[in-house]
Amino acid sequence: MKILVDRLKDSPTDFAFRETEAWRAEAEEMIPELRGPLAAPIEAKLRAYRMSEDIYLEGRLAGAIELQCGRCLVRYRAPLSEPFRLVLSPAGSRVPAEPEAAQSLVRFGMCLGDELETGWFQGYEIDFGGFFREIVTLAIPVQPLCSEQCKGLCPRCGADRNADPCECGEQRPKTAFTALEALRTRGES
Repeated sequence: MKILVDRLKDSPTDFAFRETEAWRAEAEEMIPELRGPLAAPIEAKLRAYRMSEDIYLEGRLAGAIELQCGRCLVRYRAPLSEPFRLVLSPAGSRVPAEPEAAQSLVRFGMCLGDELETGWFQGYEIDFGGFFREIVTLAIPVQPLCSEQCKGLCPRCGADRNADPCECGEQRPKTAFTALEALRTRGES
């Protein structure tokens, strides 16, 4: 997942990357959602070119990851298709203030700025492994859902409401205002 900076020209050059075992192992360590069976390999297609000193990159990261639904706990395959755009400027003698960004600049030959679409590069080679992990991390939903219509599990018996409706029925939770509601209904009758 590397490109050589000195081979980039003013005209766009296309690159295609497919995850390697080493990248996958490191990604699984950092992103627990990637552990388990491989839904579909993660691939990236990008177009890169130089404009003066800067490097412009645009592309798409695609694949599939297996997630667990936050409502019914079923495992499902979630497609991954994330476009990206990135402008890298030469770092020169600049050193990022954040230690993690400085480490990334040394390790990967690039680091991201405050926004995901800008950053700096240094050296003759840029490794996009860390950047692609960042995109995958941001693409994983906070509350994964197998579908928007997922009914989840019954809080009383644990039955999957998507498969079979349970006999528990809906009960309103008791709140501090239950006593006031009882007084109001007595006053109306």
